[in-house]
Amino acid sequence: MTIIEVDGLRKVYDGRAVVDGVSFTVAEGEVFGVLGPNGAGKTTTVECVSGLRVPDGGQVRVAGLDPVSQHQEVTELLGVQLQSSELQAKLTVREALELHSAFYRRPADWRALAERLGLTDRLKVRFGALSGGQRQRLFIALALLGDPRVVVLDELTTGLDPHARRATWELVEEIRNGGVTVVLVTHVMEEAQRLCDRVAVIDRGRITAVDSPAGLIRSRPGTVVITFYPSRAPDADELTELAALPGTVGVSGTGRKDDGGGRIELRGTDDTSHALFSLLARRQITAGQLRITESTLDDAYLELTDDQSADGSPGADGRNAGDKETEARR
Repeated sequence: MTIIEVDGLRKVYDGRAVVDGVSFTVAEGEVFGVLGPNGAGKTTTVECVSGLRVPDGGQVRVAGLDPVSQHQEVTELLGVQLQSSELQAKLTVREALELHSAFYRRPADWRALAERLGLTDRLKVRFGALSGGQRQRLFIALALLGDPRVVVLDELTTGLDPHARRATWELVEEIRNGGVTVVLVTHVMEEAQRLCDRVAVIDRGRITAVDSPAGLIRSRPGTVVITFYPSRAPDADELTELAALPGTVGVSGTGRKDDGGGRIELRGTDDTSHALFSLLARRQITAGQLRITESTLDDAYLELTDDQSADGSPGADGRNAGDKETEARR
């Protein structure tokens, strides 16, 4: 069952379309990732889905409801953890949970949420004294207080240490296993590859691909990356042979130590690796520090986006221009 439908979404700031004809659907119960460079329009897109911004074109539906004209109904079934979230420093965890519970007609049990998210022993601690990981867990709890069918998590693990990041990933998996649909905005490819059933890649305000992480990886040419340091630099004919190996889609490096260490990288398939070993044996070249790896979501992502699409500065996707709009609709 489809729970989110976005069709031709468009949002314009200062005459520039920061979201330009974005369309996708999200199935109930899945973790749907939204990927893209800084300023690509990711946050603006999910804020339109959440009803925090008013689209300038297209249509958005959450469980058949319009997030703008039926905003109150949507807030009853959708929880949001925004990219930039803060609470008053002196507010305790317990006070925050009790306060936000009062916003809902039928809130979830905040005590059970606190226990589920490892916050029970932090209830008397003020927000300003919480660690980054504890703050993230608190914001997740606040997003879940309305017992939502959908939760939007924007840049969930930015700034967290590896331990806190892993723990947060486990929480997302637990949320999904509980039947909640998750929309996850992230630029951490490892996070998306582990958590997401499908991802949409947004670049320059437009979607460049929608697929599972594995599907995106398979769709790119060359799924195997082979790197090694040859015992001697291959000559011109041998380099030509490397480029002509079965399945090879790219060769970089010359093997000469005077041009950066002599490293050679081939991108191809399993057939490429088998043929490479035969070629090296014939040419009596030893492959030092040989490494064969599968392509990752990082590789597919880099081919689907253009880092020049955004300058990374505040408001690159027009969000500064619409901050008052967001605040007004929270």
